[in-house]
Amino acid sequence: MRRWLLALAVALWSLPALAQGPTPAPKPGLAVAVFAGGCFWCMEPPFDKLDGVVATISGYTGGTKANPRYEEVTSGRTGHYEAVRIDYDPAKVSYETLLQVFWRNIDPLDAKGQFCDKGPMYRSAIFPVDDAQRAAAEASKAALEASGKLPGRIVTEILPTAPFYDAEDYHQDYYKKNSGKYAYYRWSCGRDRRLEQIWGPQPKS
Repeated sequence: MRRWLLALAVALWSLPALAQGPTPAPKPGLAVAVFAGGCFWCMEPPFDKLDGVVATISGYTGGTKANPRYEEVTSGRTGHYEAVRIDYDPAKVSYETLLQVFWRNIDPLDAKGQFCDKGPMYRSAIFPVDDAQRAAAEASKAALEASGKLPGRIVTEILPTAPFYDAEDYHQDYYKKNSGKYAYYRWSCGRDRRLEQIWGPQPKS
């Protein structure tokens, strides 16, 4: 009996994760953008500052497993990227502006990850949700390549849209809820130093 009760408890504990499913669509009138730029903690702040951005959500996309957990994603076995989903009002902020913010907050020359975080889950990528976003992303990347501003080839990929799964609650708004730990991580990872090397002085995050 005890063994049966234990099995039942484990099964019930697992149900929320199994039933979670992909992140739902945004509210009417809003649009969605999805970017991967390494540690998702660091990708929320620059977008949160924009007028017209309603929410930023840290999560996982581009992989093969439904409802992945952080430990599974960081093992590299699920194929997911750490990513951020942005719910925004296109009447107030354009997708092209979001692309500009995205480029300025990643190292588009690093094929192995981002900053101190290496591995396939930390690579940079753009996940357009429709043809218009794909065209804008391709134009933005081409313009950046043609500008000659970067000392190397852009390796950031533009990939097919994929289900986006919210990361665990403790990852959401980490930079707000754990400001000291976040600041230390960002500094020790060398993110801002590398961004300044590539793009010049950066605004405070």
